[in-house]
Amino acid sequence: MSTPASPAALPGPPDLARTLRTRRTGAIPGLRYRPVAPADPAKAAEVDARLEAWARGLDLFPKAWSGDFSGFQFGRAVVLQHPAAADMERLTAAGKLLLAENLVDSCYCEEDEGRGGARRGLGGRLVLAQSALDPFQGPPVLQEQWAQGVQADGPLRSYHWALRDYAAVATSSQTDRFVHDIARLHLGYLAEAAWAEVRYVPRVWEYLVMRQFNNFRPCLSIVDAVDGYELPEPVYARPEIQRITALACNATTIVNDLYSFTKELASDPTHLNLPQVVAANERCGLKAAYLKAVDIHNEIMEAFEEESVLLAATSPLVERYAQGLSDWVAGNHEWHATNTHRYSLPHYW
Repeated sequence: MSTPASPAALPGPPDLARTLRTRRTGAIPGLRYRPVAPADPAKAAEVDARLEAWARGLDLFPKAWSGDFSGFQFGRAVVLQHPAAADMERLTAAGKLLLAENLVDSCYCEEDEGRGGARRGLGGRLVLAQSALDPFQGPPVLQEQWAQGVQADGPLRSYHWALRDYAAVATSSQTDRFVHDIARLHLGYLAEAAWAEVRYVPRVWEYLVMRQFNNFRPCLSIVDAVDGYELPEPVYARPEIQRITALACNATTIVNDLYSFTKELASDPTHLNLPQVVAANERCGLKAAYLKAVDIHNEIMEAFEEESVLLAATSPLVERYAQGLSDWVAGNHEWHATNTHRYSLPHYW
């Protein structure tokens, strides 16, 4: 790893977010994506109602989340991402996992959101969060103390109960897959926090490696469980299946970078995202860097689409899984492109 960059390595003056012109959200011009139908509003409202009742029953919402639940649109997100969901119970289980992941991220990791997140000490918090999914095994007295500790903390509590409800509709193998994918996510959180703490600006490939861990994989790799079947572990573990899974996750995570760009500039002008990293490495303006990030996304998306088609021809089960990944990517793009409560685009076109 090269010498940590100074804060000045990120482009733009500190007040860039206040001077950047934005426009209402819509599809990013030139972005490769598959259009989807709008979410069924009744189904989305039903999922939201179930999630809010669940979260309030467990006392999960920090005071700082006032108004954020409806703005995030959890119900609409999972309805768009899982159009072939087998039933409402599975859709709701996916929503609980999504809500819990966002709660842990916001409360443990995000310093700029005012919810208690911090880079220092993050590893300790995340290893305890992982234990809420991958239970501690030890002497009964200490296990009881651990269980009490999990239930005493909102983010830990959300992980524990969300996984329990997911396990009720998924197989043991699918549940274990999710637990391991959350560990990947936590590793990505730690890498991002470590870089931020020392003000290191990574090379583009280094940033994308971090984002392959700090991404939506725990959401995408549950598509078979939500759709009511299982892609067997020996098939799921094949390198070519792992590759299309990673490509799908990487494409949709860059989508998040692109749609979150102005929001992140407003809260923290030094926050790492792909356009910022490209600008710092190529010594170019943010507009040129943003458009380059769109190109990088499109290359990844093209590879996912082409390789998925080839793999789908090998087995009906693989075809179903690849379609589920594609549905999640397309639905998540629609959620980003139409969520005007959270996102706006830079005026670059």
